[in-house]
Amino acid sequence: MNNLSFAVEDYIEQDLFLSTDSHEKEETKNTEKKFKAIKIVFGIFCFLLLCELVFFKYITPCMSSPKLTISGQNYYSAEEIARKLLPMNATSWLDFDVQKAVSILSSDVIIENVSVEKKFPDKILINIVERTPVAITMFSENGRTNSFCVDRSGVLFPCENGYKSTKNSLPIISGLPIEYMSYAKRIPAKYRSLIEQIAEISELPQNYFASISEICVRAKEYGNYELSLIPSQSKVKVLTDRALNEDALKYMMVVLDVVNKIGTDVSEIDLRYGAVAFRTKMDSLDAGE
Repeated sequence: MNNLSFAVEDYIEQDLFLSTDSHEKEETKNTEKKFKAIKIVFGIFCFLLLCELVFFKYITPCMSSPKLTISGQNYYSAEEIARKLLPMNATSWLDFDVQKAVSILSSDVIIENVSVEKKFPDKILINIVERTPVAITMFSENGRTNSFCVDRSGVLFPCENGYKSTKNSLPIISGLPIEYMSYAKRIPAKYRSLIEQIAEISELPQNYFASISEICVRAKEYGNYELSLIPSQSKVKVLTDRALNEDALKYMMVVLDVVNKIGTDVSEIDLRYGAVAFRTKMDSLDAGE
């Protein structure tokens, strides 16, 4: 009996017998460990899922073909602008070289200005500013007459296709002494003020150039020039100086209206010297003799 008592006391001292509270604490501890493990596994799963979402939403688009958004163009279509960039061989957004794209598009004479911007993760924003024609000039070469559009800066560029709708409303300038006329070439500096005047008149509410079929440049000595205007509804030629403005055109129209109402055989009106002078068809014939 004494031996049994000693044995029990040894077990108690060594905590080999656990109370009910001890069992509950142990179970609670195990439960907490399991819950903690589940939270860790769930956290890892969420992290991997987030990484996958980031990869497919941001990383994958960067490595795919860039999406072009093109605006501002009238002469060219968006597809034509995109085709101009094909030599870049940009297979992904990361490979797309903004400076190279600007260089390629700026080399086109019709494009006056261009901006290219990369927008993460896969967009390329391209804004085009094309040259706006203010007049048309003619050039004969090898028996063939070619037409060129002229912008406000005096730059020559083609005026077919996209500008066909505006060609009929643009004034025609003839007589510009331009040798070896080619696209992207600028007209001589002394005639650029004339182009600027035409551009300013074109911006007025009234379409004055609808009544003028042609503006002829007449070269003078010492590098000067005068203008000869040919009305669209009259065979009378109007001589004027190089100052082309709204007041001069209004004055010309008033004089033409008076001449047409009188019904004389006037062939030429001279407005160059602050007074009105007339030249009749008979005078022209006499001068020809």
